[in-house]
Amino acid sequence: MSELRKSRVIEPLRIADAGENLRHVFVRDLVLECDIGVHAHEKGRPQRVRVNLDLGVTDDGGPLADRLENVVCYETVVIRIRAIAADGHTNLVETLAERIAQTCLQLPDCQSARVRVEKLDVLEDAESVGVEIERRAKAH
Repeated sequence: MSELRKSRVIEPLRIADAGENLRHVFVRDLVLECDIGVHAHEKGRPQRVRVNLDLGVTDDGGPLADRLENVVCYETVVIRIRAIAADGHTNLVETLAERIAQTCLQLPDCQSARVRVEKLDVLEDAESVGVEIERRAKAH
């Protein structure tokens, strides 16, 4: 593996935890076109962003009956992320990350969301720039 590739590999988080009854649902390296940026030259010119997502989902260890409705579906998550990215101009990668996290935390049983958003074509001498956040569901 090249040194550049090694430097951008995101190590898997240790979210899945039998003691805490958590399952780890993730999305890796989702690349989207997004109207994002604060500078005049960025507005109206879609840019590539890469999204990585880690969700901590309640897992009571009970039977899933091999049915999609009994889990958090990563396809549903990706569809929601695509919709957020397509929903008009966003100034900051931080704002995009917050919107993704809040949308994920609305999913049933989602307890935490770690979101990394990277702009891929900003600096010639950097593969990406961006932000990573982690948010937890509010206790009811």
